[in-house]
Amino acid sequence: MHLTLKPGSVSLATLSEIYFKGTPAVLAEEAFPGIERAANHIAGLANADEPTYGVNTGFGKLASVRVSPQDVATLQRNLVLSHCCGMGKPLPAEIVRLIMSLKLISVGRGASGVRVELVRLIEGMLERGVIPVIPEKGSVGASGDLAPLAHFAAVLMGEGEAFIDGERLSGAAALARVGLTPVPLAAKEGLALINGTQTSTALALAGLFRAHRALQAAIVSGALSTDAAMGSSAPFVEEIHTLRGHRGQIDSAAALRALLEGSAIRESHLDGDTRVQDPYCIRCQPQVTGACLDLIRQAGRTLEIEANAATDNPLILEDGSAVSGGNFHAEPVAFAADQLAIAISEIGAITQRRIALLVDPALSFGLPAFLAANPGLNSGFMIAEVTSAALMSENKQMTHPASVDSTPTSANQEDHVSMACHGARRLLAMTENLFSIVAIEALSATAGIEFRAPLETSSQLQGVLGAVRSVVSRLEQDRYMANDLEAARELVASGAFTQSVLAFLPGLEAA
Repeated sequence: MHLTLKPGSVSLATLSEIYFKGTPAVLAEEAFPGIERAANHIAGLANADEPTYGVNTGFGKLASVRVSPQDVATLQRNLVLSHCCGMGKPLPAEIVRLIMSLKLISVGRGASGVRVELVRLIEGMLERGVIPVIPEKGSVGASGDLAPLAHFAAVLMGEGEAFIDGERLSGAAALARVGLTPVPLAAKEGLALINGTQTSTALALAGLFRAHRALQAAIVSGALSTDAAMGSSAPFVEEIHTLRGHRGQIDSAAALRALLEGSAIRESHLDGDTRVQDPYCIRCQPQVTGACLDLIRQAGRTLEIEANAATDNPLILEDGSAVSGGNFHAEPVAFAADQLAIAISEIGAITQRRIALLVDPALSFGLPAFLAANPGLNSGFMIAEVTSAALMSENKQMTHPASVDSTPTSANQEDHVSMACHGARRLLAMTENLFSIVAIEALSATAGIEFRAPLETSSQLQGVLGAVRSVVSRLEQDRYMANDLEAARELVASGAFTQSVLAFLPGLEAA
């Protein structure tokens, strides 16, 4: 089974499947005539008397240096090898698969000038599980993700390194292992492969998909906390939110109403509840989570456009001309990553306050201190809450925008850069922290609801409680808790926490 990529119209849903499921992708056959046309134009320009940047000239500050026709192929090989300057740990396989798929989409626009055999090799690598070793650090997000993409391109030439089933091999050995043959690069092909935003975009897309999964989980854990704290559901009524009009807020409130519908805990105090208002972490969930949802959706639209873009340089236009521009500058991706970082941080901040509410007997409306069965002898969730605070603070520190931190490179030829790549890469660590914060809330709220027995929460949320208890047993007395927290984190990160109530939760794109 594979996914077919139609350049210009690949959806976030398709990209999400590549990321989460590792489904191989191929280009739609209708893309190949345009690819061949652009490659033929490049072949002509390589032998022409007129200079064409990166085809028969040097690169960057060396663009004025002419290269003879017989050295054009060597030029591309030298370009790739000299740019293999990445450092740090290899990017995860799911990120690399996304990078490779995005490169297929980009060259599939028919403006890059690569040959069909190079495209087929990328497809074959995806199909047979050849994962180039791409170090995580080295890109400033313009002109393109040069270093990381060079490590990818090196494998296509039989250089560099690649993983197959977790085994690290030379690029040549990896290709040979699965019956693939390296392709020597022709005119402009090295430049087309490394001069794009695919690494930054893949990392940002991973952050997007993970942030949305965490947001959905936080809505569910927030609903559990609302019932555990015997919070009011009045602030979630529809008209309040339609009067304001923000789509994310409306959708978040609708999800909370649906999740809490039929809760016996809520019904038990609808009459005679003397509390006029709950703390903001309960009452303002739709406003905060909804604003985060709007940011995530906006970033998603930006990244969907970028995923379908031709971003190398020069680009081959329909009239056959090669025009140098700046589509390799990843500023849109950097802004999207910064937006996602803000949303991730804020989801974690309000989630952490709900955990703090549940463990505080002054605020939790009758729950025992720290949700301990025998407070004093047992500490219960005392330090789990502290851990959530530490993770929340760490995310806040990582939220400083990366996009404002330009620095000149390449002898001032590339004098303004986006910093999109590490701005997007931090989202992996931030979402990992957020999964853990939500997991701690899920455990805390589940314990709180169980203290409300014999009253029960809604049937929808009972299904979620069952998922939690399938991996973590009830805390009857203090025990080694790290394993509990990790099991709950994996439940959230995998999507299993929300699986039974997914139909109630807002999607990545507004309905």
